[in-house]
Amino acid sequence: MAVNTTVCDFGREAPNFSLPSTDGSKVTLDSAKGPNGVLIMFICNHCPYVVSAIERIVADAKVLQDSGIGVAAICANDARSHPEDSFENMKNFSREHNFCFPYMHDETQSVARDYGAECTPDFFGFNSALELQYRGRLDSAGSGRPDGATIRELRNAMLAIAESGKGPENQVPSMGCSIKWK
Repeated sequence: MAVNTTVCDFGREAPNFSLPSTDGSKVTLDSAKGPNGVLIMFICNHCPYVVSAIERIVADAKVLQDSGIGVAAICANDARSHPEDSFENMKNFSREHNFCFPYMHDETQSVARDYGAECTPDFFGFNSALELQYRGRLDSAGSGRPDGATIRELRNAMLAIAESGKGPENQVPSMGCSIKWK
């Protein structure tokens, strides 16, 4: 079922976390952040919205990392009801798509609840003071094919945040599959 996220709650502090990553490490908010901010993404392996955009997500993550923005992804879906989102399948998904960022498993779903994540993909962009500045969609293509007119909203917003510490006033909510709660 498609879900739209709520609007950005500007200035909300990033909740801390410590989660296992597909590379075998533990990742915290502090270790994920870059000098100019951090992007926390809630994604999963099976959602058609994520699958259709994963190459764009990875490409934008590389651009953001080059601009001092830390990037991390979290899967909070219940793997019992959706085995395609198991930790083992997360490892395969991250490898297949050449993730340049940690992909973490939120088995208890507490981090997703702390962030207020609603769907996959769901993007939370924080400035260097870890204040929320972006809660919108990846780009104007949505789940469709990007073309020459596609606006890279997430990338543009995060680059502005890296430079000024502020996100755009007008943001279009992300849309995707609902998080599969236990």
